[in-house]
Amino acid sequence: MKATKSIAITGKGGTGKTVVATTLIRLLSERFPGRVLAIDADSAMSLPYTLDLEIKDTVSNIRKGILGTDQLRNELNESPTKEMMRRILTHADGYDLLVMGRPEEPGCFCAVNALLRYGIDSLAGDYDFVIIDGEAGPEQINRRVMESIDMLLVVADMSKRSLETAAGIIEVARDQEDGIKVAEAGLVLNRVKDDQAANAFIKKTGLEIFATLPEDQLVNSFDREGKSLLELPIDSPCPMAVAEIIKKLIPDESLSVAN
Repeated sequence: MKATKSIAITGKGGTGKTVVATTLIRLLSERFPGRVLAIDADSAMSLPYTLDLEIKDTVSNIRKGILGTDQLRNELNESPTKEMMRRILTHADGYDLLVMGRPEEPGCFCAVNALLRYGIDSLAGDYDFVIIDGEAGPEQINRRVMESIDMLLVVADMSKRSLETAAGIIEVARDQEDGIKVAEAGLVLNRVKDDQAANAFIKKTGLEIFATLPEDQLVNSFDREGKSLLELPIDSPCPMAVAEIIKKLIPDESLSVAN
């Protein structure tokens, strides 16, 4: 690959954005092992659970260390950002994971978001793909955590509130204010059923639909049982639908859902 491809996934909470992120990470790391960087940029920290990974350190912990003892603060301040971030990467089968973690104070995300942005910027060039599981809503785009994105996937179900949230996020991305750069932005519709009212709303907004994911009972079952989504059969509805997104991302590659 000639340049890093960055894909950010966001949307209203509960619409399935982490399911999409997890499946993208799985399919890309199987096809391009060692060349995928996954970022959990959501303080809810859902991605490690769906990937079945134990996280020992986070960006937030680095921030706490900088504010901590003189010895630790000096050690961190003397380390290049890239080295600090490499220290807290979780290495998995075919990909690496960087986790933002929870903020140092209730409701305060500014400092840890800024450090996360530096971490993404310093590490991204070492990978062919960066998959960012972002927070619900447009906040991180506004804070420029996702400053330059090749593809922004906004996940929504067929509820009006979810679709309105998605439209608002895409509007922020399209405005490209404050130096934000988003090359492509579109909808990923999850739990799709025959819903004429929702379809009419989507048509009215003019939002581009990148993929549609049908209701997948296996995903619901895995969620209830706390099983890793990496164990989903590759030919089940969700992985098959997400594979279509990859075809849009890499149209010149002959990708299939299987190795």
